[in-house]
Amino acid sequence: MFSSYGKLATEVYDIDKPVGHSFGDVEYYLRTLKRISGSVLEPAVGSGRILIPLLMAGIDIDGIDNSEEMLASCSTRCAERNLRPKLFKANMQKFSFDKKYDAIIIPTGSFLLLENRDDAISALKCFKDHLKMEGELILDLFLPTAFDKKDIIIKTWETSEGSAITMENRLIHFSQLEQKSVNYLRYEKWKDGRLLDTELQKFVLRWFGIEEFKLILKEIGFSQIHITSNYQEDRSPKSDEDLVTFHAKITCH
Repeated sequence: MFSSYGKLATEVYDIDKPVGHSFGDVEYYLRTLKRISGSVLEPAVGSGRILIPLLMAGIDIDGIDNSEEMLASCSTRCAERNLRPKLFKANMQKFSFDKKYDAIIIPTGSFLLLENRDDAISALKCFKDHLKMEGELILDLFLPTAFDKKDIIIKTWETSEGSAITMENRLIHFSQLEQKSVNYLRYEKWKDGRLLDTELQKFVLRWFGIEEFKLILKEIGFSQIHITSNYQEDRSPKSDEDLVTFHAKITCH
């Protein structure tokens, strides 16, 4: 019934968030990864919004994603720039490579897309298993705010081929107790008054409190946990609206 970043969702993402489009995260990860020598992995790489600027800066980075459409877009965008990264189709909560990395990054809250707590724990364990000794996990989280179940948001994007894609965003479920929200996103592609394609996506966010997430990281085996906010290295979280970045290292396996 539902797609997960299918063809239309990917097309919208590419229009709305082109390569290098930044919320402050591109610059932050460029600065942060310059002090880390070696290889980097980006789970939930999407269509390469962040991966490609990092590659162009000379960072050795691989990517994984569970969406074939997103990976295909990422491959195309990379090829256009004569970049040849290693991209893999895999779920971030369950992948297995022989290679270990010096850093694993998950920018801009993509970790919240893991619907179930068990999947989140499995993903963190998987990250730990794929980090070298002294390897670093760098992961962004945020707290969703200002949800209204009565709100239906409709957006429209024009494509380069002269068609238009509309998206209806409807909040279905929101619970502070469960720390979870569910939205249904309906995409429709139109041209000359005719419906060409449609797609329904279930968009789930499952969030964590700061102290809760620190405890989870420690239980899994991460240490030297350091927290910044809003992509400022010297800023600690100050409000519910801050985006929080966790830095955690592996000191033993």
